[in-house]
Amino acid sequence: MNTKNLTCINCPMGCSLTVEMEGDQVIRVSGNTCKRGEIYARKEVTDPTRIVTSTVKVLHGNAAVIPVKTKEDIPKGKIFDCVKALKKIQVEAPVHIGDVIAADIAGTGVDVIATKNVEQGADI
Repeated sequence: MNTKNLTCINCPMGCSLTVEMEGDQVIRVSGNTCKRGEIYARKEVTDPTRIVTSTVKVLHGNAAVIPVKTKEDIPKGKIFDCVKALKKIQVEAPVHIGDVIAADIAGTGVDVIATKNVEQGADI
């Protein structure tokens, strides 16, 4: 039997979780004070995912960059591919919250969206 120790990130409690596994099967999760901790632990050891946040360059805007994020979580192993793809992207102002900046980023099936408005203005 294999044991993995995690800290839950679903709420401010930060429970110390212990996950017991046989092969790739979760046998038991302990240490959680709520059901969300168990769900998090099972997903984290079998299929970890993350929301990616970054910035993208803006052309002809009142800001030089715009903050962006993946609309949903993506596989943890695709984070660097996602960030690498975002470094190559430039968008033209205006850009609004929720605008799709990149569709299907890094082949994940997940879009990257703007999280702030940037209006047209002098290049910064």
